Amino acid sequence: MFTFFVTKRFLFSKKDSKAFSFFSGIAISGIAIGVATVIIAISVLQGFEQLLTRKLINLDSHIQITGFSNNQLPAVDRNSAQIKRILGGYGERIEPYIASLAIINKKGMNEGITLKGVKNDYFRKLSDIRIVEGRGLLNTGENEMIIGRTLATRLFVKTGDKVNIFALRNNEVPSEENPPAIEKFEIAGVFESGLAKYDNNFAYINIDNASSLFGFGENISGYEIKLNNVGATDSLTYVLQESLRYPHYVTTVFQIYRHIFTWIELQRKPIPIVLTLIIIVAIFNIISTLLMVVMEKTQAIGIFKSLGVNKRKINFIFLQHGVFIGFLGVAAGNLLAFVLIWLQLNYSVISLPAEIYFTSEVPLILDPVIFGVISGLSFLLAVIAAILPSSVAARISAISTLRFN
Repeated sequence: MFTFFVTKRFLFSKKDSKAFSFFSGIAISGIAIGVATVIIAISVLQGFEQLLTRKLINLDSHIQITGFSNNQLPAVDRNSAQIKRILGGYGERIEPYIASLAIINKKGMNEGITLKGVKNDYFRKLSDIRIVEGRGLLNTGENEMIIGRTLATRLFVKTGDKVNIFALRNNEVPSEENPPAIEKFEIAGVFESGLAKYDNNFAYINIDNASSLFGFGENISGYEIKLNNVGATDSLTYVLQESLRYPHYVTTVFQIYRHIFTWIELQRKPIPIVLTLIIIVAIFNIISTLLMVVMEKTQAIGIFKSLGVNKRKINFIFLQHGVFIGFLGVAAGNLLAFVLIWLQLNYSVISLPAEIYFTSEVPLILDPVIFGVISGLSFLLAVIAAILPSSVAARISAISTLRFN
């Protein structure tokens, strides 16, 4: 109780020098800003990885099976049963698709797009893709299309409008004998994924319409496989490739978008350096602040020692002081990080150019583990930083102190 009472008096006494309070405030602020910075940085990177992984898996699935050099695969593939057997209980969804390049035309405006043929209820199975206009269900037997929001804006089209599609048949150069296919489609819905690649360049039609338009006949471009366990992606991809072999080519979403995930990993590398620099600054702040306290309270230390207070208690008084500064700094940093993350999650204060960052929003996550690990590490280092000044205070001689004062 004695050490706690003295620490409290040192911290909150109105008679004490304001310089001490100022430097304590700087030390606390330094720790708070450092803790908040690291928490937010890690939350952004984790958020980016989770958001992009989730959305890319939604639109491209975990695994894709295509033909080598984008060659077509038979629709009734003799290996379909083998694929299902290999996937076992991991296969959540296996769907054939057709995809090829095309030109979409509306009132003299032309845009190059990727036109993808899918099952009618394709969009109903995508959890993170919003249908912002119209519906996400294609009707069988109807020439209907669902397009990205940015593409719809560029073409000035809305649901109910009709557009022309120019497509190469069998991916062959148009000629008199093989003219491009031209068909009219009605906009049934407009989707928004938050990923520029899809919102700008993708349109979806019924797989039967795509087969007729591109001249695929009974063939398909490949299969999209969604798993119920992302951890099994690499092992299943290897087994599928070894089992199916040529002409099948098996890839994962992580291989297709390797550049994105490599970029995320690259952003992680400076974090230990930044964290180290912030910690060093915080440690020096605490040490300098506590040394100033020791100098300020030299007379009090001498009086305590002359009254019989031992070195251990003197040491503990200033150690408590450092612990208090560390605790306040870490708590303030956590609060600051929480408030900033909450504001971004609820009000999207900061937006991003989707063409550069693949998403229009700053993805953040409120992960208690991140808060806990950073807070624990920062607090531990704050306590360690307080050991040196408290040891200096404990070694001060009572006689020399009283004579000096």
